Amino acid sequence: MKNFFSNFKGDAFGGITAGIVALPLALAFGVSSGLGPTAGLYGAIFISFFAALFGGTNTQISGPTAPMTAVSMVVIAGIIATNDGDVNKALPVILTVFLLAGLMQIGLGALGLGKYIRYIPYPVVSGFMTAIGVIILLTQILPSMGYYPKEDVEFVNQFKPQAEEVILENILKEEAGEGILVLEDFKETIARAGEVSQEAILKESQTLAAKEASGALGAIKALPRALQNINLLELLLALGTIFIIYGFKRITKAVPSTLVALIVMSGIAVGFGLNYRPIEEIPSGLPVPNLEIFTSFTFNSISPYIFTALTLALLGAIDSLLTSVVADNMTKTKHKPNKELVGQGIGNSVAAIFGGIPGAGATIRTVVNITSGGKTKLSGMIAGVLLFIILLGLGPIASQIPAAVLAGILITVGIGVMDYKGLKAIPSLPKDIKLGTLKLSSEVVIMLIVLLLSTFWNLVYAVGIGLVIASLMFMKKIGDLTAGRSDVKTLKEEVWKDEINFPDHLKEHVFIKHLKGPLFFGSTSEFQQLTLQIPDTATYVIMRLGRMQYMDQSGLYAMEDMLQDLKKKNIEVLFVGLLKQPRYMMVRIDIIPDFIPEAHIFPKFEDCVKWIKQNVNEKNY
Repeated sequence: MKNFFSNFKGDAFGGITAGIVALPLALAFGVSSGLGPTAGLYGAIFISFFAALFGGTNTQISGPTAPMTAVSMVVIAGIIATNDGDVNKALPVILTVFLLAGLMQIGLGALGLGKYIRYIPYPVVSGFMTAIGVIILLTQILPSMGYYPKEDVEFVNQFKPQAEEVILENILKEEAGEGILVLEDFKETIARAGEVSQEAILKESQTLAAKEASGALGAIKALPRALQNINLLELLLALGTIFIIYGFKRITKAVPSTLVALIVMSGIAVGFGLNYRPIEEIPSGLPVPNLEIFTSFTFNSISPYIFTALTLALLGAIDSLLTSVVADNMTKTKHKPNKELVGQGIGNSVAAIFGGIPGAGATIRTVVNITSGGKTKLSGMIAGVLLFIILLGLGPIASQIPAAVLAGILITVGIGVMDYKGLKAIPSLPKDIKLGTLKLSSEVVIMLIVLLLSTFWNLVYAVGIGLVIASLMFMKKIGDLTAGRSDVKTLKEEVWKDEINFPDHLKEHVFIKHLKGPLFFGSTSEFQQLTLQIPDTATYVIMRLGRMQYMDQSGLYAMEDMLQDLKKKNIEVLFVGLLKQPRYMMVRIDIIPDFIPEAHIFPKFEDCVKWIKQNVNEKNY
């Protein structure tokens, strides 16, 4: 308990700051998901508090995130569509899926599977994250222009014939369930069809219209109609929000620009009495558990969504543990991946019971927490408590926020979540596969496949296909590299023969590291620990790379990060025996010569030792 409050002032400031940053995002993600701002706020409250309390990353701030919301949005839309467009009817099933995802995360942590997340290749993650950004951008274009397909009468009327067919199918299903033989009793069918009101047909038409315009592809299809029906006020509110978010950052980053945009644009809309569209009402009072999750639960109702729940669980695990790595790099600590999964699972489970959308570790909020002074689990718990206080005291005020403002916030989130590092590297990566006469980089192909399939088809299947392709390509490359070297045995980490006579007076100043195999997405985690192995007295690191035959994009960036860390510590790195393919990769993104000049690359160890002796003696050690 003493350690828990050891950094109370820093944790309080970090938690409060992270909570303030989380508020507009939680509301925006809730609206985007289809369950409303309250669901986003409940998710932020419970996930932040319980994931921090039970998780394995001390400084992590959790809550609804862009990837989790993008997948949840698809899940919610699909379940609502199968429940006649009735959100209240679909809600218990939706929350049960979210609860099941949380329980699966707990199971993943309990089984010790957290350590395997690092085996996801960088191109797959890059394509997925960029797809998330594209999906958010496309789906928020319509609300930013004030266009809602369900309210477009002309568009909705196009779906009335299809709506009548759907209603008739439902009647036939009901009769079949009751044991009525339709072909022998047309009168019953006709009687039930006659009871269908125009309101019911209109409601079904609206559901079909909303479904048609949902998702990235639906938004593209609906864009021409949206352009013909632009609400200028809504568009100006969204554009004003985007302008403030990016503009205020140039003035100062001490105050979250997203919060400033939310307050300023909402203040203008309310203060001038503008005729804008507000978000859904946020109820005041304490959150109430949705007990229908348990009372209406049947295996048949949830069985179609088991794979969907597993998808959310795995995505949340990946999202959280990637953020944990960021936190480790900033705080120079080591998170506990399996404990983190258990904490995230508990947070998502509790959030689901109270009607919140699922979430994960949030990178931006975690970085804000750390830079503001947060160091322990208390900071994440304080962030959740702050949002809870805001819910109790400011719910009616928050209900006046314009929907277009939240759309503007989400557009900036979509822009920010894309992996620009991976996109910028596309022209420079080696073209190592042929498609007819066309030469392409295998890593670019994987990234683009995941990007396109995630955006226009299915997020989960896209990642699975990307993993399969990446694994096949990796196996082929390693097979090609090792085909002629079948006699090579596993090497132990020990002093090599040509290092035996290395001068004793240099050993405390020079650290020698052997890389004895390919540096790829499966080995980057161990490689990243290199800086921790280097003694404090060392000023030079010799990296012997003669047996590192291959380096992929994940390994390339791991190498870049390691060199940056060593440069900050004023430690010089020397390469010995650098082979052709890794050298080509490092030249393409300027690791050579920006971090490693040509003068620091030696073909033989003896040449490197000679250089070391001369330079160490010059420094009079």
